[in-house]
Amino acid sequence: MKSPRIILLAHGSSDKRWCETFEQLAAPTLASVNNAQVAYMELAEPSMDTVIKEGVAEGTTEFRIVPLFLAAGRHLRKDVPAMIEELEKVHGATIQLAPPIGENPLLGQAIRDVVMLQLEETPA
Repeated sequence: MKSPRIILLAHGSSDKRWCETFEQLAAPTLASVNNAQVAYMELAEPSMDTVIKEGVAEGTTEFRIVPLFLAAGRHLRKDVPAMIEELEKVHGATIQLAPPIGENPLLGQAIRDVVMLQLEETPA
């Protein structure tokens, strides 16, 4: 059995520069985690549907979505679960939705580290 495909889910934008920011943020994870990929909820490709369809075609039936969102708003409480339910039916896959990364205390520590770097770079 194949390991689950990890989907790093970003909102999506028609602005390529916005997408490139998330792709750069995801790069260390993609380099370290086998079977991981970025997908977008809307407005950009690859979509969740595209990633899941390709994964199923390659023999993957289990997916874990890690939302690159700071908090669980309407999209993560309603829209994404509805999309997951439909994708499971269409593709015969099992899809688990993790909490948004913003709920993980490690992100708070990373933000602190970035702020500390900014303070070090501030001229006296």
